[in-house]
Amino acid sequence: MIEEKKPKKINFTPSTLILVLACAVIIGYLGGMRNEQIVNAVAPVLGIKVQTGTLDFTDVQTTFRQLKANFDGDLNEQALIDGASRGLVMAAGDVYTVYFDKKEAEEFNKDLTGNIGGGIGAEIGSRDLKPTIIRTLKGTPAGESGLQPGDIIIAVNDEFMAGRTLNEVVNSIRGKIGTTVKLTVLRGLDSKNFSITRAEITSPSVEGEVVDGIGVLTMRRFDETTTNMARTTAKEFKEKGVKGVILDLRGNGGGLLSAAQDIAGIWLDNKVVVSERSGGKVTEELKSGNSSILKGVLTIVLINGSSASASEIVAGALQDHGAAKLVGEQTFGKGSVQKLINLSNGTVLKVTIAKWFTPDGKNINEKGISPDTKVELTFEDANADRDPQMASALAILKK
Repeated sequence: MIEEKKPKKINFTPSTLILVLACAVIIGYLGGMRNEQIVNAVAPVLGIKVQTGTLDFTDVQTTFRQLKANFDGDLNEQALIDGASRGLVMAAGDVYTVYFDKKEAEEFNKDLTGNIGGGIGAEIGSRDLKPTIIRTLKGTPAGESGLQPGDIIIAVNDEFMAGRTLNEVVNSIRGKIGTTVKLTVLRGLDSKNFSITRAEITSPSVEGEVVDGIGVLTMRRFDETTTNMARTTAKEFKEKGVKGVILDLRGNGGGLLSAAQDIAGIWLDNKVVVSERSGGKVTEELKSGNSSILKGVLTIVLINGSSASASEIVAGALQDHGAAKLVGEQTFGKGSVQKLINLSNGTVLKVTIAKWFTPDGKNINEKGISPDTKVELTFEDANADRDPQMASALAILKK
């Protein structure tokens, strides 16, 4: 989950200011300390984090010189710098603290916004370990080409996909906008060829529909567009007089903390959504607003093992406040908050800055959130296009 933080206004009482100034004078006096040392001592009193400290990179420079002097080949210095930065960040020992080089940062931003660049507009998943079309987006090349859910992708541009990972298949389909990609698919016992022109694809973060008087709100990620889209859909549900709402967070890996806070506010009125703790201390409590469109509307939240981060914040807040029941499977268990920091030359540092806790004080890191009603979606169910989790949620709301 990525956190967007606004600068905090710090108010000091006269006694606090006197204390801070006294500390600075005393520290500066003792031994003629450097400015950096003074900042290190005073900053904690102010409750702020500062960029101080240096590392001795003598060994790294020695390694570089020996590599340059002895390596039989060409060296890309930018790649070496990226590698050194990546290794430095990895040594922190946190899988969510990551260094992105320029290209990786661009791809990460595309994933976060839903803009994948040149694609065909199809959701591809694994069925019987085969890359399969799950659905096509309306108004996209895939939707207009004749591709159908259930089509198994055999080859891309006449290159067979057997043995390729799902990501490799997807990446081979993506490409420059305006170029053509050839897909060979297996439909039943017949193979079919499709020549599809890639276009700019933006996958919506929110989709809504009414099924038998029940509003189904499917949320794929938490990005800049999520709040407005979800609130618009919630208003439509209210106007149509739905009997209940299903919030589908399955497969939603998270996104922006601010979006999670806003989404919880569709059901919660001025309630704590999540608290952040850094160094074991509560640093901030985030509350919902007071525009809870669906407050009091019977709601089921669908979750599974791929519901993570911001998804878990929303699910945990609605569960703790009794605003919804959770149906499905244990969530992923990512209980930390990351911040994006722009570095030089388009590189980015994604760094863990805090741990988050549900309103009842639960930290789900590596544990996840348990559903109120456990319903599994098996491999066989997925292959047969059955959805017992959705069926269970609908049955509960129709009682």
